[in-house]
Amino acid sequence: MGVLALAAAGALAGLAPGVSSASSHREAPLIAGDPRADNTDVYAFVSPDKPDTVTLIANWIPFEEPNGGPNFYAFAEDARYNIKIDADGDGRADTTYTWTFSNHYRDDANQFLYNTGVVNNLDDPTLNFRQTYTLTETHADGSTKTLLKDAVAAPSNTGQASMPNYAALRKQATLELPGGGQTLAGQADDPFFLDLRVFDLLYGGNLKESGHDTLSGYNVNTIAIQVPKKDLALKGDPTRNPVIGVWSSTDRKGATVVADKGGEGKGGEGAKDDKGGEGFRQVSRLGNPLINEVVVPIKYKDAFNALSPEKDATVTPVVDKVKDPIVPKLIQSVYGIPAPATPRNDLVEIFLTGICKACGPIQADLNSQQLNADVSKDKFLPGEELRLNMSVPPSASPNRLGVLAQDLAGFPNGRRLADDVVDIELQALEGAALTGTIVPALAAGDGVNANDHAFGKTFPYVALPNTAAVNQAVSDNPAGGVAAGLGGLSLSNFPIAGATALGGGILLTGAAVLALRRRHGAQQ
Repeated sequence: MGVLALAAAGALAGLAPGVSSASSHREAPLIAGDPRADNTDVYAFVSPDKPDTVTLIANWIPFEEPNGGPNFYAFAEDARYNIKIDADGDGRADTTYTWTFSNHYRDDANQFLYNTGVVNNLDDPTLNFRQTYTLTETHADGSTKTLLKDAVAAPSNTGQASMPNYAALRKQATLELPGGGQTLAGQADDPFFLDLRVFDLLYGGNLKESGHDTLSGYNVNTIAIQVPKKDLALKGDPTRNPVIGVWSSTDRKGATVVADKGGEGKGGEGAKDDKGGEGFRQVSRLGNPLINEVVVPIKYKDAFNALSPEKDATVTPVVDKVKDPIVPKLIQSVYGIPAPATPRNDLVEIFLTGICKACGPIQADLNSQQLNADVSKDKFLPGEELRLNMSVPPSASPNRLGVLAQDLAGFPNGRRLADDVVDIELQALEGAALTGTIVPALAAGDGVNANDHAFGKTFPYVALPNTAAVNQAVSDNPAGGVAAGLGGLSLSNFPIAGATALGGGILLTGAAVLALRRRHGAQQ
């Protein structure tokens, strides 16, 4: 089967990475007002230290200031937090892991404190507030199994004096799962790294606003799970069926999702909310979050958050904006760089079908469920998912640019914590899926190439939560904003490192900046 031969460089000679899964903090009007339900990032990768397993990580609650007491940051009790896996490509979840949380106070009548003394153990009476959760696994036929009940989540890190050994608390909250695997729910450093001043007309209109990790110092609430590959693969066979699609979602009890009724899909079906049952409604969803953050127009963002992938192809405004995205037009208006020709069928392949020779213009077999031997291709539905080929082993020397640098274990084959998706994004939106020509004016990306904290080598891999106040950051900007940090970028002087052609692809040297494939002609 061709999918198992991906390690051969020749099989991917014509492949360049597609649009990345950039972070999705506050990406839609309704969810921006409900941070405890707001998915921020999704990661899916073969576990580097346990390659017979896959690690799935989903984050919630953007921009957690570490000193945000006295209540700090808790998962919502009236929500269901889901990580979903589509093994057969029909846009419906074949496996769903769901976490539901409950609050517990030791003394809420006489105390205002989150903790009343030093906390060395999750069972210490000094931990006044605790959250427990139930973890269930639901299969495509609706059958459900409880994996954990009354499990204790790791608390918010209230500071060094309160929790002098937070790593020990996290270790205690990392729990084994029946049948193999492990999970953690709790606070972590936000692993996403970028300069968010991209929204100031693309880094200040002349790229001067770059080089500062805007998310440095902030935390998120993380849910991570590591499970054997066989638990995720179609028919339990990761050898024959190694490709999965992954997304996370949040269901709110009693929520009403307002959707536009202007015929956004066939018969208006695309605008209907996803009914979660038992009075729950889906209010947030995240696979490749670039779709909702910078592809979907504002009018349809809330409706998109309520959809499941099986409905995506019916939502005309969303499909239209994948084929004709907004960002290249903005780049053209600000920088005069011509937008690639449309329709962008390369982006349709990356976002909605996965990458395979039969899927679209990118002629390589990488991560479409259509590559699975037991998939019924007539039941395959295009849908926005983060797709992972589990047959690709972890890289011994991971490269932040993933497949672009011949590192097949990185984006767009799933997403690892250290994959530099923003640098990829800026070039890919300029038509980088099919040629090796970069856009020189954007070659240095956002100037942020790594997270401010190192990631762990074992599960759950995310860094421990920050404790220093974000507002302690020093600014040399008299107006009060954060300066460019690493000196910013200059249109007249880009540090473009050399790149060597290899087998029709691009081989990056050392710490080379982004070198993606830019397409000049019409898509096939």
